[in-house]
Amino acid sequence: MMLDLPLIWAGLIATAVLLYVMLDGFDLGVGILFPFARSKEERDVMMNTIAPVWDGNETWLVLGGGGLLAAFPLAYSVLMPALYLPVLLMLAGLILRGVAFEFRFRARNRGRRFWTQMFAGGSILTAVAQGLILGGFIQGVTVENARFAGGTFDWLTPYTLLVAAGIVAGYALLGGTWLMMKTTDNLHGDAKRWTLISAAAVGGLLAAVSVATLFIHPRIASRWGFDPGSGFAVDWPTLAPLLAIPALGLAGLWLVVGMARRGSHRWPFAGALLLFLSGYLGLAASFMPSIVPYDIDFRQAAAPDNALALMLVGTAAILPLILGYTGWVYWVFRGKIDAEAGYHH
Repeated sequence: MMLDLPLIWAGLIATAVLLYVMLDGFDLGVGILFPFARSKEERDVMMNTIAPVWDGNETWLVLGGGGLLAAFPLAYSVLMPALYLPVLLMLAGLILRGVAFEFRFRARNRGRRFWTQMFAGGSILTAVAQGLILGGFIQGVTVENARFAGGTFDWLTPYTLLVAAGIVAGYALLGGTWLMMKTTDNLHGDAKRWTLISAAAVGGLLAAVSVATLFIHPRIASRWGFDPGSGFAVDWPTLAPLLAIPALGLAGLWLVVGMARRGSHRWPFAGALLLFLSGYLGLAASFMPSIVPYDIDFRQAAAPDNALALMLVGTAAILPLILGYTGWVYWVFRGKIDAEAGYHH
């Protein structure tokens, strides 16, 4: 039986990007919430909750970006010129954040304040840049003769800014729910407040982005069963099976808000992950099989089968090691953390 290599690679890259967004999302969220902490000690605890895992979480971005270049070189060659500036902003934010993370622990007084600001700034810059990349991707890319034929700033529109605001709020929600799970006392109470505020912002922005997407992009509207040409008449047989995706998002949001109010420590984080999964499935339903919206599908963009097969052998050897190591680190550093004792189960 022949393996469908382009489909396998599309699935691998999609999974890597989803894992990156969920795992590095709460890291970035902790950085976004940094300015709201009450004291230096609280910020130390916040940083210690992500210290063992943050650099491992970014591995998935390498697999997603590197996999796109290797497995779908045509898509990479079109998307990168279209999104150069936000990609460079994202990389600058990640570098700034990584440097600030290391230097803040060793700095004193004024230096520590500076690196605290840089950590928060790098996290916010990375989240905004990722929102602009996502918004630019959803808008679609101008392609002629299998090459990017648009302008340098096509990605910068009111729509992409709205998406960027949604991503920042979403990451803040992941960060808040992560801190609810990992902290105690006053910081846990603050994290609960941040979570509820972020959840309200995410609910509003997600609704705004969804409606804006249907109005701005007729192809997505018709994919979801809406006809923009006839006053958004609904084709129920098309829409009905897709309603499970927003229902999953609403269940995630209910889990976040309902369980946070009841004082649960772990369920709000599970709800936030569910919300992100719903958004991701919504994107998949909107685009598949396009890999460059809306002109190139993943089969057209794929590398030759022999190259894909060779890379798959290497990936099959390495991926279980990465997953095993990641799972082991999360297991070792499970439980709460506080200022005096560090981790305790």
